[in-house]
Amino acid sequence: MTEGTFEAYRRAESLLAANRPLDALRWLEPVLESNPDLPSVHLLAARCYLHSAQFTRAERSFRRVLELDPTDHFARFALGRTLQRQSRLSEAITQLRMAAAMNPKPDYLEAVNEVRARIMLREKDTGT
Repeated sequence: MTEGTFEAYRRAESLLAANRPLDALRWLEPVLESNPDLPSVHLLAARCYLHSAQFTRAERSFRRVLELDPTDHFARFALGRTLQRQSRLSEAITQLRMAAAMNPKPDYLEAVNEVRARIMLREKDTGT
């Protein structure tokens, strides 16, 4: 990463932290173009997409992170949350369980329990 792209990356991080994901994405675009194989860049883009409710793009970016680094438990957790937001609960729980197995953080375990409960409620409501 060049100095200019590094500065753009840091600016995008700051904008996301300030809850300005669309502005962050504008700063991040050239960084993504010049660093297509850096998981950290795709992870930041995915977080921006998620925070701006662009779930399809977020999913695609989180999956790209996992292609580049299958051990990234946060990307797996965030992918699970993204799938959950799309009501794709069976896919979500798979990702969330893997994240919790990789790193049993309380947030991850709570997410697994939350999605499991929602799946059970859905099954109860539909009689399946």
